[in-house]
Amino acid sequence: MRSVTCSMNVSLDGYIVGPDGGLDWPGPDEVVFRSWIDEIREVDVHLLGRRLYETMLFWETADQDPSLDDSKREWAALWNALPKVVFSTTLAAVQGNARLASGSLAEEIERLRAEPGEGDIAIGGAALAAEAAASGLIDEYRSRVCPLLVGGGTPFFPRSERRVDLELVENRVVGSAGLVLLRHRVVR
Repeated sequence: MRSVTCSMNVSLDGYIVGPDGGLDWPGPDEVVFRSWIDEIREVDVHLLGRRLYETMLFWETADQDPSLDDSKREWAALWNALPKVVFSTTLAAVQGNARLASGSLAEEIERLRAEPGEGDIAIGGAALAAEAAASGLIDEYRSRVCPLLVGGGTPFFPRSERRVDLELVENRVVGSAGLVLLRHRVVR
């Protein structure tokens, strides 16, 4: 069965967005960016909330920027080819290789898990990931822990009333800034 993964950058104190809504954390160096490329190669479909979808629209035309380096061109090609499902109550249409979700998050995941394929079903966007976590739909958490404290904001792990046991799958330092990649599988 295809795994549902949630992967985000997170501050050392556990936030994916700072208290002011900003993501002005140090940008990834080449090694960190390469880890994102390696990860997206394992994904068959990406589920996104509206805000993340709108942020990622940049990549739809990024390959036309002559100043883009080779790794970012590679990322753009992989991202644009990847099928995406966008969850939004306000968008009437989406661009590129994306479609609007036709059912609930649980229904979409059930449908995607029933389809043939071995790649992951990735979830992106804080609200969508929190909904998936609350419903017990996430199989693996992947966090890139940035060495900074932001003091508040949107937590990587939504506050819940239930316990979730995790098993460490991977733990390594990537890049020159001391970013730590952690992969934890949900124990069922």
